[in-house]
Amino acid sequence: MIFIKVKRISQDFSDIPLPKYATEGSSGMDIRAAVSEKIEILPNKFTVVPTNLIFEIPNGYEIQVRPRSGLAANNGIGILNSPGTIDSDYRGELKVILFNFSDKAFAINRGDRIAQIVINKIFKSNLEEVTDISKTERGEGGFGHSGKH
Repeated sequence: MIFIKVKRISQDFSDIPLPKYATEGSSGMDIRAAVSEKIEILPNKFTVVPTNLIFEIPNGYEIQVRPRSGLAANNGIGILNSPGTIDSDYRGELKVILFNFSDKAFAINRGDRIAQIVINKIFKSNLEEVTDISKTERGEGGFGHSGKH
């Protein structure tokens, strides 16, 4: 287990719980909207939702911001840049870009669970430019190619 420091930007939102795992088997921690007033996302529009949180992520790790399946299935709400990445050297507020894929307006209220965050280990690599790449059975077949057999 690793420890990640989290700071509230303003104590005005101290009533909103910090992210936490809902169950023992949860991969992600729910993150909540830190808004004073209701935000409405119109159909086929997006908005940036503040969380009032800054994270100090250890070098070699990232936080991925992912959609909540309940919001997607029940309301058509997703994350525009899914998954969003919070790098270990970022020290600004975590904000979530929510998109309304549905045909109905959707309201976000103070403390609503809007996304989940997952902590991931990052593996760095070096790219090596070459003049030839090995061949495979699939070859250059892309976009659905592997499912046509």
